[in-house]
Amino acid sequence: MLKMHKGLKMHKGVKILTTASAMLALQTIPGAQATTNVTATFQVTATVAGTCSLSTSPLAFGTYTPSSASLAGSTTIAATCTNTTPYTLSFNAGSTSGATISQRLMANGSATLKYNLYTSAADTTVLGDGTSSSSTITGTGTGSAQTSTIYGLIPTGQYVTFGSYSDTITATISY
Repeated sequence: MLKMHKGLKMHKGVKILTTASAMLALQTIPGAQATTNVTATFQVTATVAGTCSLSTSPLAFGTYTPSSASLAGSTTIAATCTNTTPYTLSFNAGSTSGATISQRLMANGSATLKYNLYTSAADTTVLGDGTSSSSTITGTGTGSAQTSTIYGLIPTGQYVTFGSYSDTITATISY
């Protein structure tokens, strides 16, 4: 049993009848209407721009001995591009004066040490900007980092001033 205001008791069945009666009464009141729903739709849009970024690591050859065999080294570069974005990686001649893509140079003051970058450990195809018979690295973005290995080689027989040599290569991604 449900307890009503002023001490009246009402049975569940009576409440249902009262609710149904109230709804019927609303339908007979002038101006009273049932609720009507009107819907509309709208589009949601966005444009995803193709974009790429690069991450590099140093190429550290270690200690070079002119009378020993050529000194090889490698490093990696990671390109991260939006999915399906085609890209090309190119590499300049370096920052040492007199360097070219076909003959890169590391410097120690005015002394230079010859080296180059290659597309594979076979050291046959020079890695560059596509000029002077050099090659670039191409790919298509996946949304995840795609890593490429860059191979370096210092030729044997360079009797240059002892000390530390360095160069800075600029890698460019075009997309």
